[in-house]
Amino acid sequence: MKHVILGAGPAGVIAAENIRKHAPGDDIVIVGDETEAPYSRMAIPYLLMGNIGEEGTHLRHGAGHFDKLRIVVKRGMRAKAVDTDARTVTLDDNSTLRFDRLLIATGSSPATPPIRGIHAAGVHPCWTLKDARAIAQLATQGARVLLMGAGFIGCIIMEALAARGVQLTVVEMGDRMVPRMMGPTAGGMIRDWCETQGVRVFTGTRVEAIESHAPQGAQLARSGLRVRLSDGQHLECDLVISATGVKPNIGFLEGSGVRCLLGVLTDEHLQTNVPGVYAAGDCAEAFDKVSGKTIVSAIQPNAAEQARVAALNMVGQRAELRGVTQINVLDTLGLISASFGDWQGVPGGQHVELTDRAAGRHLSLQFDGDRLVGCNSIGWTDHVGAMRGLVEGQVRLGAWKQRLIDDPTQLMPAYLASAQAQESHALMKS
Repeated sequence: MKHVILGAGPAGVIAAENIRKHAPGDDIVIVGDETEAPYSRMAIPYLLMGNIGEEGTHLRHGAGHFDKLRIVVKRGMRAKAVDTDARTVTLDDNSTLRFDRLLIATGSSPATPPIRGIHAAGVHPCWTLKDARAIAQLATQGARVLLMGAGFIGCIIMEALAARGVQLTVVEMGDRMVPRMMGPTAGGMIRDWCETQGVRVFTGTRVEAIESHAPQGAQLARSGLRVRLSDGQHLECDLVISATGVKPNIGFLEGSGVRCLLGVLTDEHLQTNVPGVYAAGDCAEAFDKVSGKTIVSAIQPNAAEQARVAALNMVGQRAELRGVTQINVLDTLGLISASFGDWQGVPGGQHVELTDRAAGRHLSLQFDGDRLVGCNSIGWTDHVGAMRGLVEGQVRLGAWKQRLIDDPTQLMPAYLASAQAQESHALMKS
């Protein structure tokens, strides 16, 4: 059996290792589009902070790790077409790979906003090790840095930039920070916190143009950029970082017959509509039993679990994805926030909020009937496990729902009482 894995990120590597564990005689090829050793993008902020070196971003550290497992890793190559009838992948050097089983784990790429000057020198995404090297040269102590985008990824990058001692400005076109993770109150509290930490934040604002104009006598290490905002202001910068979202790398599948919506559409086994073709990670739109929908959830825990499930099915061991984790926990300059499930609520559902701005705490709970289906939290670190358990476990709260509406801080006792009752009921039925 020949397995071809497109993508050398966490999903691709974990899938390859699981295939090898269960199919010691099969052929395995990983195709990665970068020349680097397989690495984790989520480690890049820690590299910029100086907490690790480049080797610390690598997914595997043992010498000859992939050779010992007889996993062929083709670096610096990209798939440009898939022929599902012929069972072949064509790479960008026009070579082809035959497969019996194919895993699409091509991840995602930064979205490039349509801004004049977005390709100017000194403007970078923060997505690859190559990007990180360029940013490290410019984001020196005291450098004027503008970060476009205050989503989840943007806030992680912001943490790394602040640690480098730059003069930081954040521009977010949404009406609050982390708009896809936090409601208005929580997003506003994160903005207020960032400003107390010396970060200048513009929300409800767009970057309209970036102009290069290195002033006479400027340091060679700095770019000299002038940024025009939608409110008419102009900002002088040495570095602009674009973190305005990502999009799944699925364009090469056009004409392949593999069905795609936002990502590569899969079932609970991570198989696509084409038998023997699977997807995992940031490019996969996986079926979530909790919500009953297909979801692209681009976080590394999902990539790892999807890769494991896909690998088992690729070697003939039937396995199902239990759910797509919709969870984000964020450390923004020391302020811990979390988002779970349908944090915006569901039609006809009830909700409750508790906010203590002085203490830097906020809870927003969303219900569907007597189940907690989503929540936002700031500063309630002791409750993260209970929130996740209630949401992902689809726990019926019974009388505890009203108790939580009366006092949202009772999440832990609600979880312990309701989850145990649900488990006991399930055991009695079995």
